[in-house]
Formats: sequence, C-alpha cells, structure tokens
Amino acid sequence: MLSLPSVLFITFIVIVGIQIGYYLSFLVTFSVKRAENKQKTNIPLSVIICAKNEAENLKKNLPLILNQDYPNFEVVLVNDSSSDDTLEIIEDFASKHTNIKLVDVKTNERFWGNKKYALTLGIKASKHEHLVFTDADCKPISTKWLSYIAGSFSKEKSIVIGHGGYCKKPYSLLNKLIRFETTMTALQYFSYANLGSPYMGVGRNMAYKKDLFFGNSGFSNHVFINSGDDDLFINETANKSNTSICFNTDSFTVSEPKHKFKDWILQKRRHISTSKFYKFKHQFLLGLFYMSQFLFWALGILLLSLNFNWQWVLALIVLRFVIYFFSFGFTAKKLGEIDLLVLSPFLELCLITSQLFIFIANLISKPKHWK
Repeated sequence: MLSLPSVLFITFIVIVGIQIGYYLSFLVTFSVKRAENKQKTNIPLSVIICAKNEAENLKKNLPLILNQDYPNFEVVLVNDSSSDDTLEIIEDFASKHTNIKLVDVKTNERFWGNKKYALTLGIKASKHEHLVFTDADCKPISTKWLSYIAGSFSKEKSIVIGHGGYCKKPYSLLNKLIRFETTMTALQYFSYANLGSPYMGVGRNMAYKKDLFFGNSGFSNHVFINSGDDDLFINETANKSNTSICFNTDSFTVSEPKHKFKDWILQKRRHISTSKFYKFKHQFLLGLFYMSQFLFWALGILLLSLNFNWQWVLALIVLRFVIYFFSFGFTAKKLGEIDLLVLSPFLELCLITSQLFIFIANLISKPKHWK
C-alpha cells in the first residue's frame, strides 16, 4: 500500500504534466505567433462607449479616439444615468465633432445599474454594421487602432478580439499584479481562440458585427447578470470560423488600473462571477488550469517541506518553470509587459491566492452592479 507522501508525489507528477500540457499549447498556438500586419480603411465603423460618471476620463481619452487615422467612423457615446458632468462633456464634444452621436440613458428601475441595457441602446443608435467597443477610461496607443481592428474583419470573421492593457505605475506591486493577471488572461483567450474555441473578449477592445448581435437577441440570455457584456456575449456567439484575434502593438488600448487592492478585488469579483455561465467545456478547461496551478504550488511546497524525493520534485518544478517562462515570456514581450517576467512566479502565487479569496467571497455574497 502506498504511503501518503507517495500518493502526493504521484499526484504532483500528474499535476505538473497537466501544467506543461497547458503551457506548451499556449506557447505553440499564441506565444510564438507573429501578429499579422492587416489594416483596412474601407469599412465604416461605429465606436461605442458606455460612460457612467466618466467626465474626467472622457476629457482625457476621447480626443485620442476622435483623432484616429481612419476616414469613416462615428463615436456613439452612451451616458448611462451619470450623476457627474458626463452628459455636459459629451454634449460639448458633440457640438465640435459631427461624427459623435449622443445616447442619453435615463434611470430605469428594471435595468438600474445594468450596463447591457445602456449598451443595447447605443448599438441600436449606431448607423454602421461593424461595431467597435471600448471603455471611457481606455485610450488607443496609436492612431492606427481602428485600421487594425477593421483589418481583422472579413466576410467570414464577424468577431474581433483585441488586447486591452493597463498603464504602468512604477514601484507598485498592485500594478504589477494587475498587469500580470491581464497578461495571463490574454495568453489564455488568445490561445483558445487560435485553438478554435474562443471563450471571451474584453470590453476594453473588441468588435463585432451588428447583425451578429441582433441575430443572437443581444444580451437577452444574460441581461440580468451584472457583468458579461463582453465575455458572456463572446462565449455565446464566437466559434472557430467567425472569430479573429488582433494583437498588433498598434491595435492595443490601455486603461488606468485600480490604485487600491480592495477596488481591484471588487472588480475581479464581478468579472469572475460570470465564468459560471460559460459553456461547460470552457468552465472545465479553465477550472482545470486553475486547480492545476493551485496544486502545483501547494503540493510542490508540501513535498519539499517533507523532504520526500526532493531531487525529483525539484526537477519537475524546474521543468514546469522552464516551459512556463518560455510561454509567458514570449507573450509578455508581445504585449509590452516583459518587465513582469522576473517577478512572475511570485505574482502567480499572489494571483492564485487572490483568486481563491475571490471565489470564496463570491460564494458568500454576490458582487454589485457595474458602477
């Protein structure tokens, strides 16, 4: 009969095998892939931005969207019952730019605090078939953002998944953790899309066709779930044939990250709460990845502390980290986050711990509305 340490060691071997399998698939399908230099300027676009109490962000970021080097686009600005000067700021911009369309959403008891309701009104008000989505606190990092997003559309491709990063803050561990989590998430959703099983996009930078939205009855299947205007919609509608990814550097957007750990945890609680509504295969694969990460660290530390077959345990840990560093490193370089590589094992441990806390917190209480 096997001893408990022997069982733990065998389990650890299986866990390391699972982790290596994931990171090798990520490496081959995305990390080493080159971005395609595809640009188009002949597709009329509607950029849709939902803003709730975003007056200051609109002042800073809207000019960068309006100054895109793109000949034919409108900006649909949805004021979602703001209590600050958002409406006045939008009206001021609209008086100076003919390609701005204002949608003023009044408080609705049935849909109060529901971003999907406001977005739906914005989509209905848009005049073009190809819709591009970003947030009021986001800014494109180049004037070619729209031309790269448009270049990823085709007759077959009706969904474009882009990358939305976060601004770098020196000497901030929280900022590094946020950027690490964002990079790891992008590594996964870009890899899954290239494997023919797209499961999410980020509302900071994605696009799809209007007929896809209405053909799916919009957000009706999950309209009363607080989050998920981006990932749940993509999870429902995206497939191997209709989805493309866009990760050329000039196609990125960046946002201002949270400055307090508590605020970031609340944000992630809303995001993670939607994953239980994903397709079963995605729930299983994402859940297995997280569990194998957690058990890799837990069993690795436990076995080393027990001094059981420590040479083999250490060899397996090194092997996993070599493949991990290749996969994460190439991705981090591609997404402009290479400074995270050295700290990434520590950040991974912090992220796993945070996600465990978030999972437990979401079991106890549901996160609130989007703002």
